[in-house]
Amino acid sequence: MMGRGASHRGEGYGEQVVTFEDRTDAEPDRITVAFAGDCDLASRDRLTAMLLDAVDRAPTVLVDMSAVEFLDSSGVHALVTAHRAAELRGRRVYVAGATGATAVVLEMTGLDVLMRAPTESPGERRHG
Repeated sequence: MMGRGASHRGEGYGEQVVTFEDRTDAEPDRITVAFAGDCDLASRDRLTAMLLDAVDRAPTVLVDMSAVEFLDSSGVHALVTAHRAAELRGRRVYVAGATGATAVVLEMTGLDVLMRAPTESPGERRHG
C-alpha cells in the first residue's frame, strides 16, 4: 500500500512552493514513511498523525528523512511522540537518511542515537 500527499503549500514570489510532502510504503512488518521539505509547526499535526497511524499498523516504522530540508522543534516533537507511542506497544520507530541541518538537529536532540535505524551507522549522516 502506498500513499502520497502534500499537506502544506506556501507562496513564494508568485509561485506555489511545496514545503512538506509525505509518502508511505507498507510491507508486511514494516512501514516506511518518507517526508520531504519542511517538518515544522505548519506540518506537525500531519506528521504526527501519519507516524501514529504507521505505529498502529506495523511493528516497525522507518522514517526516511533524506529529503527533509528543515526540521524544527515541532518536527522533533512529532518524532518523539511517535517513538513514545511505539515504545508503549513494544514497537519501534527509526529515522534514517538525514543529512545537513536535519542531521544536526537529530544529533543535538539525541534522536540520532535513540531512533537510529539498525542498518545505519553514525558516520552515514552528512552535515554538508
